[in-house]
Amino acid sequence: MDDGLRHHGDAELGDGLLDLAVNVYDGPRPPWLDTALRDSLDDLGAYPSARAAEAALAARHDRAPDEVLATAGAAEAFSLVARLRQWRRPVVVHPQFTEPHAALEQAGHEVTPVVSWDLTGIPEDADLVVVGNPTNPTGALHPARRIADLARPGRVVLVDEAFMDTVPGETESLTRHPDLLVTRSLTKHWGIPGVRAGYLLGPAALVAELRRGQVAWSVSTTAAAAMIACCTPEALVEAERRAVEIADWRAVLEAGLSDLDVAYLPSATSFVLARPGAGVHERLRAAGVAVRRADTFPGLDGTWIRVAVRSTPTTTRFLDTLRGCL
Repeated sequence: MDDGLRHHGDAELGDGLLDLAVNVYDGPRPPWLDTALRDSLDDLGAYPSARAAEAALAARHDRAPDEVLATAGAAEAFSLVARLRQWRRPVVVHPQFTEPHAALEQAGHEVTPVVSWDLTGIPEDADLVVVGNPTNPTGALHPARRIADLARPGRVVLVDEAFMDTVPGETESLTRHPDLLVTRSLTKHWGIPGVRAGYLLGPAALVAELRRGQVAWSVSTTAAAAMIACCTPEALVEAERRAVEIADWRAVLEAGLSDLDVAYLPSATSFVLARPGAGVHERLRAAGVAVRRADTFPGLDGTWIRVAVRSTPTTTRFLDTLRGCL
């Protein structure tokens, strides 16, 4: 397996570096979420159960509980899908988050990578198609109908919606589609990457197959508590507020890149893929700023970087540093 597929933004961090590499919301967790996390410690004497969390997630997405599988982050979901079957021709649409590709290779599959910015060129005989929406690292938000059209008899379509909660209104979400598999994550929007809280939505029969492949008690008590807390009406209001705020912050970043004549792809989520040129990633790091290198994403090279959306003061500092690194 290509080790580059396992490179993630947290590997870019270092002492004293300004973090624009990790796509976690730039702000504190809500008090109600911290309370739920702390209160969950009182239940650590019992083995964890995710049933209540799955019921809450089902209600949040208007699904039946047997159509939801809580997972230890979206990463576990990708591994479960990779091990589900002897896939004949699994396809991963790139550039996108590389963990699904890595999980398939780790499970012994030969992956067909398709580099496509508009979801074209997918082989008709693909029995598994993995696509991100919005896509990491391009920030592209594909029309839900276009993704749904990828479905075929005998094909599983897996949609990684890890960043859909950063999109105001969650437009183009496919969480209610009856035939697709959709992964979601609570890590980024709620600032809890250390908790490992994610979930899968899909047809009940397929979810039951995935559940049988899951390690017992893989979802911790604390992760289950976070899932329940993030499904309340109060949480949904805060999630939308954060999404709107991120859009405002992103506009500042994109305007700054334009002012510097740095090419970038317009984004719908909490990061922007920019192309300042070869060597800029390293020069930024030497100047005290960490951004995500992009050459480990199939279809991209070292001229690209992924920049996490941050509050305006942090973005201004980044842009000032970038100006000196061009």
